[in-house]
Amino acid sequence: MRQIRVDGYAEFAAARAGHLYRSACLLTGGDTHLAEDLVQEALGRMYVSWGRVSRSDNPVAYAQTVLTRTFLAHQRLRSSKERATDVLPEVPDPGSAARDTPLRLTLVEALRRLPAKDRAVVVLRYWEDRSIEETADVLHTSSAAVRTRCVRALAKLRALLGDSLSEHATP
Repeated sequence: MRQIRVDGYAEFAAARAGHLYRSACLLTGGDTHLAEDLVQEALGRMYVSWGRVSRSDNPVAYAQTVLTRTFLAHQRLRSSKERATDVLPEVPDPGSAARDTPLRLTLVEALRRLPAKDRAVVVLRYWEDRSIEETADVLHTSSAAVRTRCVRALAKLRALLGDSLSEHATP
């Protein structure tokens, strides 16, 4: 019975790791190393409670919730010695870059400048396509607080992006 549970977890983790990593990259503002750490920690937490989680209605949503809460906890506990940098740790090969790479980099840079909770709201609502109520549940806050944070976060993004999106738009 234990082997079946372990196999089920391994299958789930393999299927969801890529999606969780993409979400973590958005949450961390493009810090791929931190994103990997967050995914690993979230999957580790999922493994510990997999017996209960696998019987739930939506283990995928649970995984995203664990990832988001892990990110927010990391932001609260981050050492005062750590400093953010404007330089991305890895630059993709220009020959293999997708057409929309400049747009993605511009958006990730703007996301990075948002406070952690604003970034979490934007990622959950618009990347993960979560409802206001689901987002409020993940963040342990009210629906009204999520609505307010969404409006403010989007206004900050618009101010940060200004006209820079139009120069990356494809006709």
